[in-house]
Amino acid sequence: MYDVYEIRKDFPVLEKVIYLDNGATTQTPKPAVEAMTDFFYNYAANYGRGAHRLSIEATNAFEDARETVADFLNAPAENMIMTKNTTDGINIVANGFGFQKGDHVITTLAEHHSNFVPWLKQKELGADVSVADIDPEGFVNPDQIDSMITEKTKLIAVGHVSNVFGSIQNIEKIIQIAHRNNIPVLIDGAQSAGHMPLDLKTLDCDYFAAAGHKGLLGPQGTGILYIKEPETIKPSVLGGGTTSDADACSFVTKSSPECFEAGTPNLPGVIGLGAAVEYLQKIGVENVEAHENKLARETAKRLSEIAGVEIYGPKNRAGLVSFNIEGLEPHTVAMRLDKFKKICVRSGYHCAIPGQKALGINGSSRASFALYNTEEEADIFVEAVLEIADGN
Repeated sequence: MYDVYEIRKDFPVLEKVIYLDNGATTQTPKPAVEAMTDFFYNYAANYGRGAHRLSIEATNAFEDARETVADFLNAPAENMIMTKNTTDGINIVANGFGFQKGDHVITTLAEHHSNFVPWLKQKELGADVSVADIDPEGFVNPDQIDSMITEKTKLIAVGHVSNVFGSIQNIEKIIQIAHRNNIPVLIDGAQSAGHMPLDLKTLDCDYFAAAGHKGLLGPQGTGILYIKEPETIKPSVLGGGTTSDADACSFVTKSSPECFEAGTPNLPGVIGLGAAVEYLQKIGVENVEAHENKLARETAKRLSEIAGVEIYGPKNRAGLVSFNIEGLEPHTVAMRLDKFKKICVRSGYHCAIPGQKALGINGSSRASFALYNTEEEADIFVEAVLEIADGN
């Protein structure tokens, strides 16, 4: 296990607040910020479009970062697309899959809007969408997904970890069911990448999207999309960088990953993401998982013992806990935690309205943990919730 107090020295903002909004965005460590600064100060140039030394250095640094992230997830670099975020990656698949009228997609009520709305959008093309239920703890039953499969099912899209309930879905079984029926699977890994060990080769999903600015500790505006067989997706955004040849009547696209990365990429962001993943590798993602889950599970247990506080999700949750205080709106709770204790939490529907509505929840407050949070911070948070509940 690592020394959390040493780690905290790499995240200066933690001296000002108790930051428990990591499910939305984690803080970026100094080495990643320094890598981005180094780019701007010493070799800022465009990617792959020049023979001069700065362009070569920038291109090499970008590709080194791709290699780092791909190695971290045990995937070939040529199958790892650098995106803006999880949403961008999922939409690349949704818009490039080539759905036809009558095609069938299965998703679930546990999803973030980013893995829900893009599939509903396909209805405009005549596709059918089925939505699997969740139980009171936010779990999806793989057997229900199995029962929903038809001869026209073309894709199953499911989130690995719920950003509301912290429920860790049985994606291994879902992938087995899908592949038994020759159906590809997309996994939304926004809340799992960087929070738990992942091996995409062993997992054998067909598409995996994640954000750089969450568990991977990178800057905002970065993300990744793994495509097991790139030829299954047609690039939906074309232009500079994607084209190998063109004339007045036609064009030829490059191979993966370049065909999916139109225009000038976020070079400093991706370079920062690579440095952040190297930082994470040194700590050990298995250590991060143990630390975050312990904090979340102990916090959830203590919150459940406070009168007037309702928590959501399973006992064996990932590193977050959503809750409500009787008689108070979630935003009111979040504002009071910030005003009186400098505690930053998320409030609202967390871009996951269908699942909360299905369980009769009208929004919630959410505390989500990262590798740098401490037991002392969790204690202060629980005591602050108790004070708010008692004073309500």
